[in-house]
Amino acid sequence: MRAGSNVFYGIATYLIVAEIVYIFGVNYVRDDGYLYVAEWVGIVSMALAAIMALMLAAYLQLTDSKTDLAPEDWEEAETEDGAGILGFFSPNSIWPLAMTGAIAVLGLGIIYLYYWMIATGAVLLVIAVGGLCLQYGLPKEKH
Repeated sequence: MRAGSNVFYGIATYLIVAEIVYIFGVNYVRDDGYLYVAEWVGIVSMALAAIMALMLAAYLQLTDSKTDLAPEDWEEAETEDGAGILGFFSPNSIWPLAMTGAIAVLGLGIIYLYYWMIATGAVLLVIAVGGLCLQYGLPKEKH
């Protein structure tokens, strides 16, 4: 197993143990002696977080088995082993800022329950994601 999947398996294990302690603490430890109804929001959210961590760990384990070893997976790796080109990052792209603005409009629409703002934010987000994905895939403009 590689480092990335190990991290998420560890997070999932912690969340499962923490959920068991949480369920016990919320439902059985009382100061006043009264028995309350289970607190479902916390129980469900911690279960979903553990499931998400397990999904990410399984995904990373499956994808790592199809790729070469990374320097962080070597026992005797040095810092210099990870040097080199990590990928291409666009230095002057406007689309991440446009996505941020679209998410802000969409979030404010959801908060205040303005349906026109939700629709506007969703349309802006689709345009921004499309622009980001197609930024270097479209033909260049000829002047």
